[in-house]
Amino acid sequence: MTKGKLSTKHLLGIKYITAQDIQLIFETAEKFKDVINRPIKKVPSLRDVTIANLFFENSTRTKLSFELAEKRLSADVINFSSSNSSVKKGETLLDTVNNILSMKVDMIVMRHPAPGAHFFLSKHIDAQIVNAGDGTHEHPTQALLDAFSMREKIGPLKGKKICIFGDILHSRVALSNIFCLQKLGAKVRVCGPPTLIPKHIEALGVEYSYDLKDSLNWCDVANVLRIQLERQDIKYIPSLREYSMYYGINKSVLDDLNKEITILHPGPMNRGVEISSDVADSDHSIILQQVENGVAVRMAVLFLLANQRGLEAN
Repeated sequence: MTKGKLSTKHLLGIKYITAQDIQLIFETAEKFKDVINRPIKKVPSLRDVTIANLFFENSTRTKLSFELAEKRLSADVINFSSSNSSVKKGETLLDTVNNILSMKVDMIVMRHPAPGAHFFLSKHIDAQIVNAGDGTHEHPTQALLDAFSMREKIGPLKGKKICIFGDILHSRVALSNIFCLQKLGAKVRVCGPPTLIPKHIEALGVEYSYDLKDSLNWCDVANVLRIQLERQDIKYIPSLREYSMYYGINKSVLDDLNKEITILHPGPMNRGVEISSDVADSDHSIILQQVENGVAVRMAVLFLLANQRGLEAN
């Protein structure tokens, strides 16, 4: 296994890592993908390392993916959910984490509704922190697995045209994807209704468009995001039906293109809204590959962070 070192102690966001870090994560993930596809899927790389999964927001796919990655690496795993914890009784984030650290935890994987919660913790605790999503800010491992999956399908991303469709305004996946793809040399565009495109998005160095068909014709890869209704305090679109009419990606829309494109979706999918079943389940789609690659990429992140501090098994 590679002995390369990341440039950072934590994975707080794609913004804080380098293109070399991303390439190292991808090279390591390729090796771990071989591991998880063999009959014996475990390696002792993180034997005696204790990892706490702290999820202050509901999650199914990300939590399962991290837990499986940790167990494949032979780590000891503690799962924490705020729904049945002292957080409900008014305990602060720092008190909660310090109580968990007193159990000799080495690494924390955390999802939190407050943007910047991970950065705050990194200044106050010694354990390594992996951001599994913070509010509408970043979701770095999702961006890494998305880019890894694109690279696997279409080759190096330098110069490739990637368009992110949907609710850009409320999506932490979109921001992490933008940072990651730009560091890999891709050209990035976002597309959606004007109300769901952040103001001054061009300051990030990306194009924006309100035209679905033009953007599909422009791109090599379409990364389709869902409408984040749970993060919207007002109505940004008249209805899901109208959104689907103007921005839903279906087979007839793809059939009208003069080329083939690759389709991704970070999930959960709202079938029949932003994407139709005949697209999600088509040969264009690499959605299931994203899920498989998610475990390998998260194994790589955890292993490399442990390696950075000399925690991995000898």
